Amino acid sequence: MSSSFNAEIFVREEIKGLTPYNPDVYPECVKLDANENPYPFPKDIQERICRALGTETFTRYPDAMAGKLVHEICTCYGLDPNQVMLGNGSDELIQNLMLTFGAGNRVVIAVPTFSMYGIHARVAGAEIVEVPRDRNFDLVVNEIVQAGSGAGLVVICSPNNPSGNSATTEQLIAILEGCCHCPVVVDQAYLEFGGTDMQPLLAEYDNLVILRTFSKAFGLAGLRVGYLFANPGLLNFLFKVKQPFNLNNFSQAAAREVLRNRDLFAWQVAQITGAKEKLYQALQDMPGIQVYPSDTNYLLFATSAPANEVYKGLLQEKVLIRNFGDPLLARYLRVTVGTPEENKIFLRALRKVIDTLGEKKND
Repeated sequence: MSSSFNAEIFVREEIKGLTPYNPDVYPECVKLDANENPYPFPKDIQERICRALGTETFTRYPDAMAGKLVHEICTCYGLDPNQVMLGNGSDELIQNLMLTFGAGNRVVIAVPTFSMYGIHARVAGAEIVEVPRDRNFDLVVNEIVQAGSGAGLVVICSPNNPSGNSATTEQLIAILEGCCHCPVVVDQAYLEFGGTDMQPLLAEYDNLVILRTFSKAFGLAGLRVGYLFANPGLLNFLFKVKQPFNLNNFSQAAAREVLRNRDLFAWQVAQITGAKEKLYQALQDMPGIQVYPSDTNYLLFATSAPANEVYKGLLQEKVLIRNFGDPLLARYLRVTVGTPEENKIFLRALRKVIDTLGEKKND
């Protein structure tokens, strides 16, 4: 093998600076770090999915346009098929948006927020402009509009990850009308749990793109099904960069069955929402904790002790929550709302960790 080859010299600087996404796995822990649905997938729906499978599910390429699933989505949300696009998770759709509208352009992102916007923008070779949210994580609309002048893409997460708060219709309209009519992406991955549904604005604003997912409320995180709504003229360009056969047969079949039985998941969402209110109150009553209201299935909180030490202490107690590498979130941690029993385990562990860190500080 030749020893003179150096792959690094062929790689763009933006790629060299990226850290591969390779999260640690802690199978022995109570897993409250990824905002997944904590309840078992309904057995009867799983059985219906399996009955719908045939030999061609495995031997033939999937429908490249996911026509049957698009039909179910249109029936559910009152849209036309030419307004919907499916992706291998929202991540692929974000990547397609960055490749189509961000590459060589400026991308405006309201931060702190979901880290994959910035990562995909860098991969696409976009110029990233981060517009900080205010101290309560609310959008600073005038600064977003100013930054959006001449931009190729503006990205808003609502409800926002990780803060859990939502944009208002008025805020979004101001951004849509003020950003030189470039595409404005609103990621509504957690809409089933709360926040303002921005879909009604699609009929008025051709530059609006709405992202959604089956990974959170609908319990299909393991099958990677994301979808977006936009006007046909905009979608035409996204389809030019979409990978062929990007959504496999099994995932398409499962997502169709989930939509047909979405009432069953509405019950789970109600359970999670009720558990979130109890968890929020418990954290609010805990000394040294500042917790933020949330329209989602997770809570962002800060502690008087260093966040990284709290995170490590919880790991020792076999509880996994989300710690951030983002400097804007150095004081914060995020916990997914689990089952009632998982939430109790987390609260017991958190109290123990905070007490232990407090004793060490006083020694």
